[in-house]
Amino acid sequence: MTATEHVNLAQFMEGVKRRNPGQVEFVQAVQEVAEDIFDYIQDKKAYHEYQILRRIAEPDRVVSFRICWEDDRGNIRVQRGWRVQNNNAIGPYKGGIRFHRDVNESVLKFLAFEQTFKNSLTGLPMGGGKGGANFNPKGKSDHEVMRFCQSFMTELYRHVGSDTDVPAGDIGVGAREIGYMFGQYKRITNQFTGVLTGKGLEYGGSLIRSEATGYGAVYFLQNMLARVGDSIEGKSCVISGSGNVATHAAEKVNQLGGRVLTLSDSGGFIYDREGIGEEKLNWVKEHKTRSRGRIADYVKEFRHAEFHEGKRQWGVPCELALPCATQNELEGNDAKTLIENGCVGISEGANMPTNLEGVHRFKDAGILFAPGKAANAGGVAVSGLEMSQNSARISWKEEEVQQLLVDIMRGIHDRCVEYGGTPGSEHIDYVRGANIAGFIKVADAMLAYGVV
Repeated sequence: MTATEHVNLAQFMEGVKRRNPGQVEFVQAVQEVAEDIFDYIQDKKAYHEYQILRRIAEPDRVVSFRICWEDDRGNIRVQRGWRVQNNNAIGPYKGGIRFHRDVNESVLKFLAFEQTFKNSLTGLPMGGGKGGANFNPKGKSDHEVMRFCQSFMTELYRHVGSDTDVPAGDIGVGAREIGYMFGQYKRITNQFTGVLTGKGLEYGGSLIRSEATGYGAVYFLQNMLARVGDSIEGKSCVISGSGNVATHAAEKVNQLGGRVLTLSDSGGFIYDREGIGEEKLNWVKEHKTRSRGRIADYVKEFRHAEFHEGKRQWGVPCELALPCATQNELEGNDAKTLIENGCVGISEGANMPTNLEGVHRFKDAGILFAPGKAANAGGVAVSGLEMSQNSARISWKEEEVQQLLVDIMRGIHDRCVEYGGTPGSEHIDYVRGANIAGFIKVADAMLAYGVV
């Protein structure tokens, strides 16, 4: 990057910070993309003239609303909800809804910004959006969750639709929450349309949607390794999280002959030297979903394992790593430790789980590193397939959806390779490749529309 480009990037980021005070997650997401895009567009006049990156980094709209609901003790509770519609240049806004106590506008803007590039990479006609509320479903009864979801949708319904904005699930929003929200949307509008994805199979959902994000992250890792003549078979793997993405990533690693050593939640991580095989993983799924228990209980069931309270698993020696929990869970020193311990491949199952320092360390080390906007696109890809099935009023067989997911993840990998290579080198910068490949499709659509 030339000195002039550095100045332009610095000026651009200064403007982003000024327009979004205190929104550190959003600024971080824009910085990570802009570092690559500024280099790519230096000789492309139209992108500068039409301020394309500036426009992508400014959401089309941010809707904020109050959510009132009643708990089981008759107390009136008040939460805040948002829907960030970032960019619909290539299709309806598409992105999950997150219920978590730490949800705020900055987090949702970063997620919607990332989603714009992720959805573009899938090759499907989907724009980028994200939404959520600072509601913590943990410890709430089914009836409390139902009342909250109904109140949330009572405000959200006027901003979404099958050709406008199609939300899905995310952290804190699973099949139960999607069902409650879809029921309320149907009640209010008297319409049965594909306004939400991640629905139950009984009312328009798609097969393998639950597995898709975790499976997709492993498929991407498999593609990276295959390109350099390697594979997952026989390799040790650390995984963060113990929810839907993490457990299905672990499942696919096991199926491909790898050995999963760790899982985690907000309380700490478990380390099983023998490997978290199929039987143990099924216990985790049951414990975390139906019982809504803590990962610490694993060591009560499997006494040879270790639980490390309040710590992260990145110090466990491994060959592969899949951060599948939440943003900024893997920091610079964690990346340094993974590299020193001989880790050869990282695939992000979560959204922006590695902070900027960590990303730079992985890139400088030249190891295989797949950013979330590419590696965890499997979930939204199958959501896009669910939208197609809903539009046509059909349901595809599992093997059809499985093959489409494999093909989509291979296509994303190949697009990253196309734009992430360096002349004279076999190394692929997957971060750069994902950023540029995701940008081009959105940017060219925006140019076609003129200034709108």
